Amino acid sequence: MSNSIYKLSIAAALAIIAGGNVSAQTTRNLSMTEAIDLSLKNSKELKLSAAKVDEAVANRHEMWNNHLPDLKVSATYLRLNNPTIDLKIKLPGSSSSDTTKTSGTSKGVEVNQAAYAMATATMPLFSGLRIKYGVESAKYLEQAAKLDAETDKEEVIQNTINAYSNLYKSLKTIDLIKENLKQQEQRVADFSNLEKNGLIARNDLLKVQLQQSNIELTLLDAQNNYNIACINMNLMLGLPEDAQLIPDSAAYAKQYEDGTIANWEVSALKNRKDLQSLGFKEKAAMAGIKATKGEYYPGVALTGGYIGAYVPDVLTLKAALNVGVGLQYNLGSIWKTGAKVNVATARLHQLQASEELMNDRLHLQINQAYQNYILSRRKIDVYAKAIEQANENYRITKNKYDNHMVNTTDLLDADVAQLQAKLNYTFAKADAVVAYKKLQQTAGTLADDFQATR
Repeated sequence: MSNSIYKLSIAAALAIIAGGNVSAQTTRNLSMTEAIDLSLKNSKELKLSAAKVDEAVANRHEMWNNHLPDLKVSATYLRLNNPTIDLKIKLPGSSSSDTTKTSGTSKGVEVNQAAYAMATATMPLFSGLRIKYGVESAKYLEQAAKLDAETDKEEVIQNTINAYSNLYKSLKTIDLIKENLKQQEQRVADFSNLEKNGLIARNDLLKVQLQQSNIELTLLDAQNNYNIACINMNLMLGLPEDAQLIPDSAAYAKQYEDGTIANWEVSALKNRKDLQSLGFKEKAAMAGIKATKGEYYPGVALTGGYIGAYVPDVLTLKAALNVGVGLQYNLGSIWKTGAKVNVATARLHQLQASEELMNDRLHLQINQAYQNYILSRRKIDVYAKAIEQANENYRITKNKYDNHMVNTTDLLDADVAQLQAKLNYTFAKADAVVAYKKLQQTAGTLADDFQATR
């Protein structure tokens, strides 16, 4: 009997999250759809994913801005010493014979300050297609980041479903144990009266009292686990930590179609966001190779500028405009670009190998998820029969006990088996829903199904 109680306690503990204390709390009914909504709204992982998408969008804008002209403006004012200036050109109003000497030294123009300003504009006309393919690569990476965020979204939904199911199982465990505890209390009362009247041995009374104590301990563990399951959900959903959540059992009453593995695999190949993201990363890598090869070619740009200068008594320059076409080529690109192209090509080969590996893993994941769901469905049928068998076994054992054909230990073991069958059936229904949702996640349709049921 004690071994059966021990197994019952372990089964209840493994089905839910352990730890916690019971406290007075406000209750809140919570549907699975509402739980998923709140988790998507408050998920720290999704906030990080959104930040990565924003970064990818900003990077695309940055790459596109390379199409725009560069405009540089500079201005300088200088204080000078008294340099000796010997102009080689004739100043207005002077002649070649005009010379003025002071202490044997010719007196030229005194310059002690100067100022100049420049403005230069450069518009790229051809850059070896580096700009074009750089923008193209950034666009693909932006799409990949968005698809990665969708993958993270499905992961958050699945984690919420798992936590919600743990909450449901912990609450149902409490309900079933409380129901059984009432039977134990009634049995203890009946046996106490029988023992007082000398109809049973005191040892039999002690056995049923011990059974009641063990059930009470199991109930304490279940309540403890339920409180921690609530805290876990509250943190996940952004709710107050002391809120008691009441899950909706209707979420576990729906039956789902099995489908076929082939159909699920087709769905996965079509809808898996991580696989699509990898495809966009490959395209970005291809564009990156083309952008790198663009370094083999020279850059051509349209240039224009303005120069103004002022040197007192010497020079005033205004409206000095210029426009032209510039050509720039780094000869080092001839022997350096090849290594860069090899690096970019190797990166592409890594992505292609990753895609092949992901395809293999995808088929394995679909098969595992499908088999797990089929197994969970079969367990429901088996445990449903087990409840009928446990109930019938308890009825027969009770009749035999009343007719002194079995002892108290047999009766209590039959009672534990009955409770265990009910727990197994309840857990199996919850596990089947989790397994089906995992199958949907593996096929890439979990988020779509959630949107359809809202």
